[in-house]
Amino acid sequence: MKIEKLTENKIRFILNLKDLEENHIDYHSFMANSIETQDIFLDMLDKAEKEFGFITKNYKLMLEVIATSDGNFILTVTRISPEIEKNNIKKVQIKRKANKPSKLLTIYNFNSFDCFCDFCTYLNTSPLKDLIPKLKNSKLYKYKDNYFLVFHNINISLEKLKSLHLMITEFALFETNTDLFERKLIEYGKIIIKNDAINTCLKYFVLK
Repeated sequence: MKIEKLTENKIRFILNLKDLEENHIDYHSFMANSIETQDIFLDMLDKAEKEFGFITKNYKLMLEVIATSDGNFILTVTRISPEIEKNNIKKVQIKRKANKPSKLLTIYNFNSFDCFCDFCTYLNTSPLKDLIPKLKNSKLYKYKDNYFLVFHNINISLEKLKSLHLMITEFALFETNTDLFERKLIEYGKIIIKNDAINTCLKYFVLK
């Protein structure tokens, strides 16, 4: 975990997946604001107070959480205004920003073809298996040493789209600026699977 004091009333924490694992919290519980997550927040505030003199006692706090495409989590804490509270209880208001998938165009970055196959296998044995026929409008590119799964016009509900997104991000990174990045893939990448990427992988590349 890295701590940066931005201003007198603002401090930033940068955590990666290893930091969460060390605190026995996974991605889903972190973004769901679990009790364990609240405990981590308070521990972080205590550490910021000891190392930077960033006192939060009697302050209202705003916490902005951003999940980045490279797997890190950026937490920015802002002291709003001093206020004396009974029992000196710290109040935390949470405002989240997370990269959200789009039904029109979504791109995921896999470290290797094996990682992509692992995801396809997992999806095929999961409760979301029935989504596979609805994900035909998909392609797989190779760019540099990574593999990129590109979805176009996903015809599923927003709730299932979010569930699918959470599943894929266990295996891959979510790419932002998708329009620009897709043009880069088309121009510089190599097409590996032209259509129905997941079903094609299951049919030809996954051992039965």
